[in-house]
Amino acid sequence: MAYRRTPAVQARLDAQAGSIVRAAMSVLSRDGYAGLSMAAVAAEAGVATGTVYKTFSGKAELVTAVFREVVTREVAAVAAAGDSARLGDVPVPADTAPKTARERVTAAVETFAGRALKNPKLAYVLLAEPVDTAVDTERLRFRRAFAEIYETAIADGVAGGQLPPQDPRTTATALVGAIGEVLVGPLAEQLESESVVPELVAFALRALGVPQE
Repeated sequence: MAYRRTPAVQARLDAQAGSIVRAAMSVLSRDGYAGLSMAAVAAEAGVATGTVYKTFSGKAELVTAVFREVVTREVAAVAAAGDSARLGDVPVPADTAPKTARERVTAAVETFAGRALKNPKLAYVLLAEPVDTAVDTERLRFRRAFAEIYETAIADGVAGGQLPPQDPRTTATALVGAIGEVLVGPLAEQLESESVVPELVAFALRALGVPQE
């Protein structure tokens, strides 16, 4: 008879896996992909290295799990920002103040870039640091998820006459690529610049053809 894990055992294993993923996230935030090892993650998590290997086959699988968790969180944050109308710096409930394409894209760019600059080492791993093929595949999904947020806002803006005619997918994909490329320098060098986010927002709006105020 095949062994079946009890709910209690599965819950314990899931909790352990979550702890290891969080430890890996901490190591990546501190040392980057090149500095992450299974032993370093084990030490961070307070478990034996063998325990990490029992949960994840190797570095690529572990970092892929980190990517999925971080991307889910970051995409949710950017999507929420894009879905919240804004009046200056004050969020306004979406059901009381319909937002424009300009507001949606501005909020999404500010949130993505601002959060990236707060954790530059991890953001650099997500965007540009050389990684294994399996992790790079996850990176492409990461980029596509963010592109879809912009694509929706752009498509709605074109349909509503707020933006000039354009292919939303092409523009959105180009925006994600350009924003990531601009951030690579500050993230790699862990530099803080107050002008980066406003310049990215201005660039994004110009790229969309938003009339200058």
